[in-house]
Amino acid sequence: MNYDFKCYLLDMDGTVYLGGKAIDGAAQTVERMRKQGKVLFLTNNTSCSRRAYATKLFALGIPAREDDIFTAGNATIDYIAEHYSSPKVYVLGTELLKSEFAAAGLKLVENSPELVVVGFDTSLTYEKLSKTCSFIRSGVPFIATHPDFNCPVGDGYIPDVGSFLALIEASTGRRPDAICGKPYAPMANALSKVAKASGKDVVMVGDRLYTDMRFAAENGFCSTLVLSGEATREELAKSGIKVDRVIASIKDFFDI
Repeated sequence: MNYDFKCYLLDMDGTVYLGGKAIDGAAQTVERMRKQGKVLFLTNNTSCSRRAYATKLFALGIPAREDDIFTAGNATIDYIAEHYSSPKVYVLGTELLKSEFAAAGLKLVENSPELVVVGFDTSLTYEKLSKTCSFIRSGVPFIATHPDFNCPVGDGYIPDVGSFLALIEASTGRRPDAICGKPYAPMANALSKVAKASGKDVVMVGDRLYTDMRFAAENGFCSTLVLSGEATREELAKSGIKVDRVIASIKDFFDI
């Protein structure tokens, strides 16, 4: 397998760090990748801003700028700009996510939206959820930032956007008109503009089969599955997803 790529897409939690600790050797591997191409840190988690992720990486010994981070929220912003004409947007999400949307020039509203965005809202209340369902039930178009059912935390998992969507569908009878994060095409389309590379010039390095590895497979990227996070070899064998390479951790990326 060729290790010299124009762009390295790195999942974060489970790949570069685990909880509050950097994966052994991650900083050195990232530094070597940067000597060969562009490195972008990817995440479907839309509860935080790019600045927050860059700050976290830096604190873990991995220097990163905001421009080095790409989230499902950024892909959603790009998708809205491409498919809607200056809509009034209601965002089910954290204040950090809303601030990124506002900074991108989107008009955020609390009433009479023309578009609803369902993000990972760790400040979720019944009132906000009910309001979201009311808008969607009335026929307002809606999109989701990403499909993950659960988000990993130090002691297990907490409900993520996919779980919200299941509840919304049960209440309204509607699925989102688009989902923007991994493994879906809006994320790849938005990334191609930032990475200035596509296809086999890009490698996706991650620990999740149905987001990271499926994202690579469905968008023509090379793929490297790390076993330092969620997925196991047994789960890979059962999944039917084709990956180019399996390694114990990111530390082993350049090992022959």
